[in-house]
Amino acid sequence: MSNFNSPIRLSSSVVRHLKQYRVRRMGSNPLLPHSRSFTTTEGHRPIIVHKRSLDILHDPWFNKGTSFSFTERDRLDLRGLLPPNVMSTEQQIERFMVDLKRLEHQARDGPSDPNALAKWRILNRLHDRNETMYYKVLIANIEEYAPVVYTPTVGLVCQNYSGLFRRPRGMYFSAEDRGEMMSMVYNWPADQVDMIVVTDGSRILGLGDLGVQGIGIAIGKLDLYVAAAGINPQRVLPVMIDVGTNNEKLLKDPLYLGLQRHRLDGDEYLAVVDEFMEAVFTRWPNVIVQFEDFQSKWAFKLLQRYRSTYRMFNDDVQGTAGVAIAGLLGAVRAQGRPMIDFPKQKIVVAGAGSAGIGVLNAARKTMARMLGNNEDAFQSAGRQFWLVDAMGLITEEREDIDPDARPFARKVKEIHRQGLREGASLVEVVKQVKPDVLLGLSAVGGLFSKEVLEALRGSTSTRPAIFAMSNPTTNAECTPEEAFSIVGDNIVFASGSPFKDVDLGNGTIGHCNQGNNMYLFPGIGLGTLLSGSRVISDGMLQAAAECLAAYMSDEDVLKGIIYPSISSIRDITKEVAAAVIKEAIEEDLAEGYREMDARELQKLSQEEIKEYVQNNMWSPEYPTLVYRDE
Repeated sequence: MSNFNSPIRLSSSVVRHLKQYRVRRMGSNPLLPHSRSFTTTEGHRPIIVHKRSLDILHDPWFNKGTSFSFTERDRLDLRGLLPPNVMSTEQQIERFMVDLKRLEHQARDGPSDPNALAKWRILNRLHDRNETMYYKVLIANIEEYAPVVYTPTVGLVCQNYSGLFRRPRGMYFSAEDRGEMMSMVYNWPADQVDMIVVTDGSRILGLGDLGVQGIGIAIGKLDLYVAAAGINPQRVLPVMIDVGTNNEKLLKDPLYLGLQRHRLDGDEYLAVVDEFMEAVFTRWPNVIVQFEDFQSKWAFKLLQRYRSTYRMFNDDVQGTAGVAIAGLLGAVRAQGRPMIDFPKQKIVVAGAGSAGIGVLNAARKTMARMLGNNEDAFQSAGRQFWLVDAMGLITEEREDIDPDARPFARKVKEIHRQGLREGASLVEVVKQVKPDVLLGLSAVGGLFSKEVLEALRGSTSTRPAIFAMSNPTTNAECTPEEAFSIVGDNIVFASGSPFKDVDLGNGTIGHCNQGNNMYLFPGIGLGTLLSGSRVISDGMLQAAAECLAAYMSDEDVLKGIIYPSISSIRDITKEVAAAVIKEAIEEDLAEGYREMDARELQKLSQEEIKEYVQNNMWSPEYPTLVYRDE
């Protein structure tokens, strides 16, 4: 939290809604002058509950287990239903961690089952019992457990979700529910929902169509919204839109939990998603919906269909793009050059799906803005990219070219001068272009083969960058060991899933940067929520990416470290959310949140915006529960 060393003049309206709580939060001297802080919205207010006894113990939202005080035990009819020793949260966590370490190995399904899946099972059981303690453990151990609740382990969870399913989490809207969704949405018990992550399961990570089992990715993303952004867990909702599956294995699996029919398409598909969007925004007009892992052919269409009407964004298209832009700008800094030199970078992109095209669009806009933000700048920026898909280099000669990829198709005369042709292989393109950056978003593990990496040694860059961004780990285009050993020690390496740093000998470390979307999407969601903006603009997304790019110090960047440690995720999210809010204010999109109306929001300094964000981030502390009969 920021400290202010001089008086700050606030309007009477702000003063009315803000209180001093420095002593409680920071243990500072209450007599210190000129110390002003914003009231904690997500603080320790008592919660009214309409249940008692075993009903409370069986509700993970309110269960405290052995931490219920004797006063609460009497008030909630719990005396005698729990062991007599009242334990602190620290003691509870210690008991859980001892149990986790003991059970990790025992929970494995044989030697081929990774420890991470065993950890997921144990953490999931805690989530089912006690949400507050679950998030306390997750936040305290975020670097260890983020890869368990999110990528890469979440991919394994989704593949096996029908077998792992124990109790429902989230909502399922299916093709069989057409005409009923407006009433169905009221089955969810929360009167307020701030964040929804929705998937149709058609393209889970790089694993393809997993149907209804894809809800695991929505659950994992929302775990990070709570842990990183401090979104209240009682106000998040994971959603699966089940329109069938084209996965033949699942269609024949008698234990599969979803609709066993082929996917709806065309207008029928759109009608289902339209009905879902209308239903959730009717009940929760201020909710933010993040679209997750929709196949490419729908990802862009749905984004364009809804983004100007609803508070929504697509993390695969826009979140991945933002994280990649931050990394690309970091790679420029790692060369010892200013970020303004980004438009001079030659970038070969492998993968023309929603993520790849999303990154290309964002990178071209960023370059164009640096070049003057006019039509000539836009055309010039487009010439810095070479897009390669499964059929090779995409040029204007390509038949039936995807409309989303068309703007990046190379002109025939240009590529002939470069010694290339339509459909040229990735190796050929890298050899001839000699790029500064090789960016992989192909979902093809090992695509950056020895031949491709050897070709990159001819790069004209003083420090070429390799981004193997596909998830999960098995789909990474190459490993950091392969990149450093073949291309050389002086590269910048980033991946979508976590890898360990590489020991290059002589005390030198080859840093593996995880360019994970979790650096951005929690801050984008939180910033949008707190700004009150009705849409998520390109400018807000750009502000988020540039904030992340600038987060690292010059010293770290020159060492090849272009992304921060996951352990700093709550601070990163606070900074990103503040940048998003500031941009929303500048674009006159901010409408305010709760007591902070748009006019008062506009008066806040940058430091005050950060404090406003900090004090609206939920922390996992047990609230006081007060029973009231309905």
